[in-house]
Amino acid sequence: MATKILIPTPLRSYTGNQDVVEAEGNTVGELLANMTARYTDLSKHLYADDGKLRSFVNIYVNDDDIRYLEREQTPVASGDTVSIIPSVAGGERS
Repeated sequence: MATKILIPTPLRSYTGNQDVVEAEGNTVGELLANMTARYTDLSKHLYADDGKLRSFVNIYVNDDDIRYLEREQTPVASGDTVSIIPSVAGGERS
């Protein structure tokens, strides 16, 4: 089953400037593995050297953060949308 993965603007240069890609898999982990196998330069931006998702990369299935579900083992179904949301930090204190 192909699932749509929404790619944030800072990472689009690693997916041929696509804002949406499709990948196969039954879990978030399978989707991300299949996507990064196709877009190899994207892998280092999502995963740390130990193979774990970077802490500043947030993944959502529909509107649910996978950190509060089953993390990379979170199942995906036909019609689901997976979003990659990089954390935003910084700013100025007022």
